[in-house]
Parts: sequence; C-alpha cells; structure tokens
Amino acid sequence: MLKPLHFICLLLLLPLSTWGQYQRIDNFLVKENLTANGKIAIIAVDSLERSDESINGKFKFTINGFEQSLDFHNGVAVPTHPIESSTVVYFKHKNLENTTSKLYFLYKKDNEITPVKINGLLLLIIPVVLLMIAYVFKRFIVMFIILAIVYGYFSFSKGLSITQILESAYHTIHSYF
Repeated sequence: MLKPLHFICLLLLLPLSTWGQYQRIDNFLVKENLTANGKIAIIAVDSLERSDESINGKFKFTINGFEQSLDFHNGVAVPTHPIESSTVVYFKHKNLENTTSKLYFLYKKDNEITPVKINGLLLLIIPVVLLMIAYVFKRFIVMFIILAIVYGYFSFSKGLSITQILESAYHTIHSYF
C-alpha cells in the first residue's frame, strides 16, 4: 500500500520522466538519398547544421503545398515520391514555437539529384537589379540617340567630322599629362 508521502513523490517525479520525450525539428537540410534512387532525404540538423540523430518519429512537412507525414529514423526521412526531373521545391515544417521553411532547386542529371538552396532574398534582389540595369540602359540609349542626332546635325550642316572630334578629345586628354 502506498503511503501518502510516496504518492506525492511519485506525482512530483512523473513530469520529470516526460520532459525528454518531446522532440522537435528546428532546422533541416535536403540532400540526395544515399541509394541514389531518384529520391531525396530530409535530414534534421542542429543550429550548427550537424545531423541530429536523436530525432525519431513522424513529423508533418509541407512540400510544395502538399502536407506529408514523414517518418524520421535517426534524424533522416525520405519522402515517398521520387523526383522525375529538375524542379524547384518549397519545404516547410511547423513546430509549436516556430516555422522553418526552405526553398531548393533540385537539379536532376541521369539518376543524380543535386539540391541547391535558394536564398529567398535573392528572389527579390535580382529582379530589382535587372530593372535598375534596364532603366540605366534606357537612359544610356536615349542619351546616345540624342548625341547621334546632334552629331548628325553638325556633321551634315556645319562640316564636323568624327576625326575632328577624336583629334580634339586626344589633344584635351594629352594636355592633362
């Protein structure tokens, strides 16, 4: 028969036995499966990106908008569907505390898959840089057309030639040295 003191001690120790049982994935990597069968492996890692082999069990991931329950063994899970061709894949895992998401380009050549992580910030920066280059190029083209019209006017009506312009520029640069 349990004495009240023993019962209270058991109740106090019970939460301690369940503390280490909650597992969560805070970070993960995507690599080619070791068997090279056209599948990828999702590896649970710690903050230093070292494999966390203590992760075991089923965890929900969203892969390109489709929710899948992945079975992790020693920190590694393999989705059931093989990769048929090169594609962009968005992986997302939601914990109770936070959500981890990553964007990968999976390059498939023959039966090899090479995952390339895509930084989401680059997807914003690259179009902005291209638009700025196009804007500067547009200004450059407009300025070039204006200069060509001015040169054409002076060339045909006032007798200015390209050799005179180049000779004048050469002498101006030469005078600085």
